[in-house]
Amino acid sequence: MIGYLVSPIVRGSGGKYREWVDLGALDEFPEGQTRLATYKNPISNAWDGQTDNLPCWVRRIQGGQFQVFAINCAHLGCPVRWFPQSGLFMCPCHGGVYYQDGSVASGPPPRGLFQYPYKVVDGRLMIEAGQLPTLSTHASLVKRSKECQG
Repeated sequence: MIGYLVSPIVRGSGGKYREWVDLGALDEFPEGQTRLATYKNPISNAWDGQTDNLPCWVRRIQGGQFQVFAINCAHLGCPVRWFPQSGLFMCPCHGGVYYQDGSVASGPPPRGLFQYPYKVVDGRLMIEAGQLPTLSTHASLVKRSKECQG
């Protein structure tokens, strides 16, 4: 428990655990569709096992334009599901609903879904992983994602 509490101090908060991780080839994400993808958490330990494989939702808008969302609801972190029939993400815990672009449609979430910064490298979709999808990191990561695109 002490290691858990002290580790952020020892590691520092300079973001050295962020790293670009590969989600897959672009053709795995058809235009106009949202798909579930997984990546290996860059902040993992040997004993983490399957828990260091993290899911995320990948929405390919058009061409090289994507949105990559954390699977966690912005209300209390429950995993949201994608419903292609309605074009909505829905949280089973407290009824949070999000539009396909991740913005809040209804319910208790205080903001939209957390978005990972992304970039396309050699025909592969990469995201910057290594942070918890929290309110404090949300705005800075959306800004960073826009910087990577432009």
